[in-house]
Order: sequence, then structure tokens, then C-alpha cells
Amino acid sequence: MKPAPDRLAPHARPYADALSAVFPDLGGTVTDAREARRILAAAPGGDRPPSGAVSTRDRTVPGPAGAPPLPVRVYRPARAVGPRPTVVFFHGGGYVLCGLDTHDSTCRALCRESGAVVVSVGYRLAPEARYPAAAEDAYAALQWAAAHIAELGDDPAALIVAGDSAGGGLAAGAALRARDRGGPPLALQLLIYPMLDPAADTPSYAANATGYYLTAAHLRWFWDCYLGPDADRTDPYVCPARAEPAGLPPAHVITAGCDPLCDEGVGYATRLRSAGVPVTEGHHPGMFHGFMALPHALEEAREALASLAESVARTSRHRKNVRDQGVSTE
Repeated sequence: MKPAPDRLAPHARPYADALSAVFPDLGGTVTDAREARRILAAAPGGDRPPSGAVSTRDRTVPGPAGAPPLPVRVYRPARAVGPRPTVVFFHGGGYVLCGLDTHDSTCRALCRESGAVVVSVGYRLAPEARYPAAAEDAYAALQWAAAHIAELGDDPAALIVAGDSAGGGLAAGAALRARDRGGPPLALQLLIYPMLDPAADTPSYAANATGYYLTAAHLRWFWDCYLGPDADRTDPYVCPARAEPAGLPPAHVITAGCDPLCDEGVGYATRLRSAGVPVTEGHHPGMFHGFMALPHALEEAREALASLAESVARTSRHRKNVRDQGVSTE
């Protein structure tokens, strides 16, 4: 039998393979979250030097009732003046891995290119803190941002939730909570190859199960760590893919064709649109999960970042001001 053709873009293959080489064998030889984090921490770093077009401040904000404070990192365009959007960003990592530092470059790039203030949230990780810890942390951070919008982007009509992978799932869940709990009102949700359904049974899970960096086995292990044996896996806040989509804010959804999560993102965009929610999409058929972290290397990542930045800028009543003063040419 002939091997299946490689659907990954040839120029992306070296990067997917390099990531695979340092990523732990989650759910296989590595089943302990602390060991997985140790392996990732020891891997060679690939971040670019921080951009001078963005300033940052680390601080803590209140968590949910009875929970510890949340670390956040606030990114501001260095030349920013006047009101602009505020993006509350949740990092990926399967609810188990990663944090503020691993997604620093992504948040800097989004801040620089969109002209928005970006608040990156260090939510509690599983399995030490299982669902609903991360989800409630995400909503608490969103509430804090809304209450402090004057010291952030200062445009109350341009509050946005965003995230990649598991963070995309948290962003979608935070938008659901904001709808169901009476606010805060959101202008947009940015869902970057979001992790939306623990059933893990779409065709893209089968087609992209191995060979493209993130595997189906990794994702199932992440869900097991996050939910444990007793959680209701059909709870719409766990599984936004199966939630009622009516009344949600507009969305911009990024998907990669060689990603087990591809069908979840495409399917969610379709469900939102069918419910009357305005949706734009950026589908990149030859890309792998995580490609957007490589705008210095992949044209598709630069295109995806530009589409996110444009979606963010469109939310602001002060759009011309945001675009003219927030975008760096470096």
C-alpha cells in the first residue's frame, strides 16, 4: 500500500517536524503533567527578541470567588494614544501546558499589528485544577477587563476575547458565559484553531491523527487531564461546539487543514453563521496546529495575523486612529 500523500505545505514540514522532535509523547510514554512541563521547559527556545513597538506590564487581577489571583501580562502599543480595542487573550496548551511566557511573542505580534491593548491571562492548569477552574478564571479575567476598560483600551464598545487551541475553547466559553450571565458585552471573539469538543470524533481527527505535530492522542490526553473521569462532556461550557450559538458576538475563526481540530473550528463557524452571528474565517489548508506562532517563518502565519489584526481594528469606533498609531513597520 502506498503511503498517504503529505498534505502539509512543503515549506511548513521542517517546522512541524522540529516541533514534533521536542514535544513530549503525551498519553504515551509521558502521562504526568509535571514531566510534560519539564520536557517543554528544557526544549530550545524559538522566540524572537521582544519588539520595541510594544510595552508590557505584569500584574495580578482578582480570580473567581474563593480562588487565587490571576497573573496577567498587559501589552500596549508603544505609540498608542486615544481609545482602542482591548483583547483578553487565553493561551493554548491543552489546559495543561504553557503560560504567559510561551505565548509572549504571539501576544506582542497581535498587539503590534492590531493597535489593541492585549491582556494575556495565566489561568489555572489541569490536572491540578480541573474544569471549571480555567473556565471560571477566563470569565473572571474578562469581567476585570470590562470593569477596568478605562485603564486598558478605553473603548467600552471594543472588548474582545481571543485564544488559540485550548485558549480558543476558553474564549468561546467566556463568550457563552458573557451571553448567559448578562455581560460584559463583547464586540468579537477570535478563535485560533480552537479546541471545542471533547468527543474528539470529527473526520479531521482521523485524517490528521499523526504526522502533523499535534496528534489526536495528545488532544485526548489533554481532555482527560482537564475533565477527569466525572465531568459532563456535553456541558456547553465544556463543549462550545454543541452549545446554542444564537446571540453570541461576531467571530473570526482561524483553522489549519492539517490539524485534528480543523473540523471543530470550521463546524463552529458554520453553526454561528447559521444562527445569524457574523463570522469571518481564515482557513489555511497546508498548515499545522500552532503555525500562527511562526510569522517570522511562514507567510500563512503572517496572513493569519493580519486577518486577526484587521478584525480587531474593525471593532473600534476609533478605527483610523487605532490602525494609524498601532501598527509597526519593523
